[in-house]
Amino acid sequence: MQFLTLMRTIFIASAALILSSCASTNDPKLYAAEQPALVLPQFFNGTVDAWGMFQDRSGKIVKRFTVVMRCEWQGEVGRLDEDFTYSDGTRQNRIWTLKKTGTGTFIGTAADVVGEAKGLVSGNTLHWNYVLALPVDKKIIHVDFDDWMVLMDDKVMLNRAIMSKYGIELGSVTLSFTKRSSK
Repeated sequence: MQFLTLMRTIFIASAALILSSCASTNDPKLYAAEQPALVLPQFFNGTVDAWGMFQDRSGKIVKRFTVVMRCEWQGEVGRLDEDFTYSDGTRQNRIWTLKKTGTGTFIGTAADVVGEAKGLVSGNTLHWNYVLALPVDKKIIHVDFDDWMVLMDDKVMLNRAIMSKYGIELGSVTLSFTKRSSK
């Protein structure tokens, strides 16, 4: 009986430790002191180029792509017009509308985003959560995106997004953004 009580206590403590460590690593506020500070209207202003890839959950690279983004802001509302070119030659356009809703908080909408993306900027980091209506085999599937963007310097940002459905990871998207110099 004592052995079972001890094992149950160890199991509960281990589970609590694992859950608390998972939660704490996903808190954007952990990056509040990181520099350079990300100011969305500064980085996403003008033309930004991106290179990316989608990997399935086994790590296999399924698609590569490039993106040209034309970005502009009117006060606290931004428009990001993204033109994707995939390695198989297909093209796609997505237009995001971003709105500042408070200190460091943003919402985003796009034609293929279900509802609103919710974002929090903290230090050099933007954390987005949203649902994307993704075309797969002539069907539309709604997938969850857990999206982290990290500003490296005034010209470069890295991005990693985990795609999931019903809590099961489907794959990840990795991007590198480079802001063009204004002339």
